[in-house]
Amino acid sequence: MDNEVSISHDDAEVGSRISPVLARSWLLVNGAQYERFAPAARSRADIVVLDIEDAVAPKDKVAARANVVKWLGEGNSDWVRINGFGTQWWQEDLEMLAGTSVGGVMLAMVESVDHVTETAKRLPNVPIVALVETARGLERITEIAAAKGTFRLAFGIGDFRRDTGFGDNPTTLAYARSRFTIAAKAAHLPSAIDGPTVGNSALKLSEATAVSAEFGMTGKICLTPEQCPTVNEGLSPSVDEINWAKEFFLEFERDGGEIRNGSDLPRIARANKILDLARAYGIEPSEFDDIDDPAHIPAPSDTYHY
Repeated sequence: MDNEVSISHDDAEVGSRISPVLARSWLLVNGAQYERFAPAARSRADIVVLDIEDAVAPKDKVAARANVVKWLGEGNSDWVRINGFGTQWWQEDLEMLAGTSVGGVMLAMVESVDHVTETAKRLPNVPIVALVETARGLERITEIAAAKGTFRLAFGIGDFRRDTGFGDNPTTLAYARSRFTIAAKAAHLPSAIDGPTVGNSALKLSEATAVSAEFGMTGKICLTPEQCPTVNEGLSPSVDEINWAKEFFLEFERDGGEIRNGSDLPRIARANKILDLARAYGIEPSEFDDIDDPAHIPAPSDTYHY
């Protein structure tokens, strides 16, 4: 996978991170290229992930770790994608991160519960995104999602396709994506993070992000900063959804604010979730903040606090 980052953002576009529970765009940045860290931090990525796994050749692992230590030592708290359990680099990656300000780790090639739990033992209180990338991992995804230490699941599409021989058609990968979403929901985790889209086509990325949303996935790995705005937009409540939620609550209040039939509770839950996410993402808050609170009943959500 090519995880190199080409960045042309203006210095005035200072990025701001949001909670990894709600994060949509997860930007991978080559750990061997320190000069790309600061521009990535100014991007529109919800989460920046310094990559010392696939993006870095074995001969450059030590230098990439040094770059990460330097960056974190300067007061930054971005995430790091580390090498998989059982590789010759896993232990050294964890020793390097222990005691740093790392925001969390994305653990590559997760295939069993112990991959997560052993990592969590060495990095206590650090959230772990389990990157599942093989058929073996997918077959154990329910247990991986429920493992102590798993914060969120992510789909490593490229390696999964190499492992299985699958194509990239959404229909071909429908079963795999469904397994991620169901496992995350059953384990009370935030919804899963979908794999990246390779290439520079804005239309292709927009269509791929729509597929992620269709399968209930609320995050997506990005390979360049330019992909982040499209992913953020595609995984946020749409204007139509926000308008529907506002109109539903207005209608509900006009009818007395009482449950009218069996469909009201699910619709209240959906409307609450849409408006809560819109607020969290800073989408037109002024347009719906004046909705009367009595109708805004706390609803089930997919948020999980580590």
